[in-house]
Amino acid sequence: MDTSWFLIFADALLILHTMLVGFVILGLGATFAGYFLHWRWVRNFWFRLSHLTVIAVVVLQSWLGVLCPLTSWEMALRAKAGEAGYEGSFIQHWLQSILYYSAPDWVFIMAYTVFGLLVLASWVLVRPER
Repeated sequence: MDTSWFLIFADALLILHTMLVGFVILGLGATFAGYFLHWRWVRNFWFRLSHLTVIAVVVLQSWLGVLCPLTSWEMALRAKAGEAGYEGSFIQHWLQSILYYSAPDWVFIMAYTVFGLLVLASWVLVRPER
């Protein structure tokens, strides 16, 4: 297989991963904004369940010290293409790249946990409807 395909798939995974991060972050903001602006769609059960599930997986992985499968898969594809991967988690890498910020793992674990608790709290404050 042409190695350029590995890079295309790795980039596609990077885009998917970025979209999932955006979904988690923007989803929580939209949920609380929707509560105050009376947006009915933020109470959609399936939207809320998928949002809670994604952040729950992130929190669980961080507590277990497991690298996200999307990150592992992307790095493996980049390695097959002969491109250097990156170390650490997806968020850690891109935050460091974007913000030049480096922190110990416990900072990210705490941030994920607090964010996960906020998403859980949104289930109580902005109840989903079936």
